[in-house]
Amino acid sequence: MTCPILEIENLSHSFEQGEGGIFDISFSISGNEFILLAGKNGSGKTTLIRHLNGLLRPDSGQVLFKGCNIQKNLTRTRKKVGMIFQDPDTQIIGDTVFDETAFGLENLGFERPMIREKVSRTLDRLDLSHLKDRNPSTLSGGEKRRLAIAGVLVMEPEVILFDEPFANLDHPSTQALAGLARELNRAGHAIVMATHDVEPVIRDATRILIMENGRVAEDGRPDALVKKLESHGVKEPWSSRPGLDLGGSRP
Repeated sequence: MTCPILEIENLSHSFEQGEGGIFDISFSISGNEFILLAGKNGSGKTTLIRHLNGLLRPDSGQVLFKGCNIQKNLTRTRKKVGMIFQDPDTQIIGDTVFDETAFGLENLGFERPMIREKVSRTLDRLDLSHLKDRNPSTLSGGEKRRLAIAGVLVMEPEVILFDEPFANLDHPSTQALAGLARELNRAGHAIVMATHDVEPVIRDATRILIMENGRVAEDGRPDALVKKLESHGVKEPWSSRPGLDLGGSRP
């Protein structure tokens, strides 16, 4: 059995306004998984994934990365557990596509030749090389999403977290992003995607966690849980209709 990369143990976090908290959540994430964290708005999805790389500190419980509490080494955690925010404009701060992708490496003190090599390789991988001198504000929504991914991917993370990645994207951009997530998973990155729109990636997922009222209501294979989505406020995907294969059966 594959040892878990992340272990979430009895995690709880509440807010004064009462909505979006999480309560006594426990599960683990292995390196070959593509997890859909599904649930309606306000179910606690974003709160949960922001704990997985230390952006939030729990009221109780802990998150372990390879056995170590992530709060004890946040720099290591955020290098190995990268997060793509719902709105890439809140994540992008560089003056050019190249500078934005290089930002994390510069903060870690990498030498300039190594930064150029890593950034160039990452931009090539995400089909952004031709935009390397562009100001990020001039990019399309899909290009901004890929740039946000580039800034995470260049750090060589083992886990990539996505928060509502398909929000405000048109169909071609949604399909392209879903394909990229699939490729990243097959290249060895564990994927955790918080979304209320499971349609684009349901057949790529190996596991679904359905959240409701701050708790994990269901945890299992997509083919076993897809018919339960609508009872938790999540639209059942068309691809779950008879004759179409779902995820959860990949080797």
